[in-house]
Parts: sequence; C-alpha cells; structure tokens
Amino acid sequence: MARIFGIEIPNEKRIEASLCYIYGVGQTTALKILEQAGVDGNLRTGELSEEQLVKIAQAIQSQEIAIEGDLRREIQSALKRLTSINCYRGQRHKRGLPVRGQRTRTNARTRKGRKKTVGAKKMI
Repeated sequence: MARIFGIEIPNEKRIEASLCYIYGVGQTTALKILEQAGVDGNLRTGELSEEQLVKIAQAIQSQEIAIEGDLRREIQSALKRLTSINCYRGQRHKRGLPVRGQRTRTNARTRKGRKKTVGAKKMI
C-alpha cells in the first residue's frame, strides 16, 4: 500500500478514489490535487512511482489543505468553543441531540442512541 502523510491508501483503486481515504480530502479536492501534481487520475495507486507520490504530497502541502490530525483538532476546538460559550448548538452537542433543527419526537436515533422505553409504574 502507498503511504501519503502516514496514511495508507489502497493500491488496487484509482488514485482519484484512493486519495479520498485521507481524512479531509473529498472527490473534488482529490481532482484539484491531481491536476496540480500533473498526475493522471485513472492510474492505479500501485502503478504510481515514488516521484509521483512526492508530487501529490507537495500539492497537498502547497494548497494548505487541513487533513487528518490538524483537521480533527480544528473541529474539536470549534465544538469546545461552542460548548464553553453555552450557546444553543453547544448545548445540543453536550446532550447528544441533533444540532441542525431536526425533529426529535421520532427519528434522531443516530444522535440519541438506542431507544430507552419509559413506562408508567403499576400502582398496587
């Protein structure tokens, strides 16, 4: 497997798709990187030379794209800021509820987790 910035990307896929395995690089960004590096996007990752891999890494650095650890730290600091100033979005993040206005009476299971049934106690 080829390594770019310490991330292993699959050899059997096209480089255009393989770059998306790097956190923070999507399809559009991958195309821009390949265009700047002068590498054909239809080549398989295993077929690339060391020189081409270095060109791709340099293209990522020159565009100043936040990837992997830096991007994760940025996102975490943004969430910490929201929770520390106690704004509405920060409170929703703290409670594990949907942040962007989705309904919670039904659905929202991805954010809320498994259903916890609350029943009435039987009075004897």
